[in-house]
Amino acid sequence: MTNLKKSAGLLSEDRRLLKIKKILLSIEGRMGNLQVKIKRISEEYNDIELPKYETEGSSGLDLRAALAEPVILKSGQVKLIPTNLSVEIPAGYEIQVRPRSGLAAKHGIGVLNSPGTIDSDYRGEVKIILFNFGENDFEIKRGERIAQMVLAKVYRMELELVNELNDSERGAGGFGHTGKS
Repeated sequence: MTNLKKSAGLLSEDRRLLKIKKILLSIEGRMGNLQVKIKRISEEYNDIELPKYETEGSSGLDLRAALAEPVILKSGQVKLIPTNLSVEIPAGYEIQVRPRSGLAAKHGIGVLNSPGTIDSDYRGEVKIILFNFGENDFEIKRGERIAQMVLAKVYRMELELVNELNDSERGAGGFGHTGKS
């Protein structure tokens, strides 16, 4: 075989390897991401950013308050805050709504039913149940990041009614049974 034929063979092999690499990268990208459809409910809030990951390693997309006017969340108060968004979640998944750590640590603001669950068959507006655990009132402004949403796989249970359960080391102990605070 001449050097020219060997070179042509290597080039052909390199092209095949590049094709395989592109296919694998494409598959890897698709496996890491799942498409979730999102819809704005009213054009009145089109200036508010859609949820997005704030950093490359973020687990949750930040949700923003869709408010015409600022809302005061008094200490000890619960308010339902609109996002002007609805979602279409693939079957077998849920979206969990979680508090933002910065709001919790700095202002005592949390998501009351944390994590809140958005079921895959729900198509209504995503609203956030915020609670002010802090001592001071907190002002929520239009477009402010108020919570985060995380996509999670859901496994359905098949319940089996039995007369006995297997023993475990813990048994029925709960709510502080270890004596640790």
